[in-house]
Amino acid sequence: MSCQHLTEAGTAEPRTPDECADCVAIGNTYWVHLRTCLSCGQVGCCDSSPNQHASKHFAATSHPVIRSAQPGEDWRWCFVDEEIG
Repeated sequence: MSCQHLTEAGTAEPRTPDECADCVAIGNTYWVHLRTCLSCGQVGCCDSSPNQHASKHFAATSHPVIRSAQPGEDWRWCFVDEEIG
């Protein structure tokens, strides 16, 4: 793994482990998968979801690394270097 962001990623716990709070706030209860920001714990929906809130969170905050919030998955993704770890 050559990505410094993945190596130094935080361990923030998901704020809303079972839902995308941004989707809920706009009255949408459909998302494909959830992702957790490892900098602050914000949970957002994935890019396969209509609203793509995890990517929008990165665009707004520059928090570089998310982790899959799906049961049984432990991979992480760096938006900056576009690398999985």
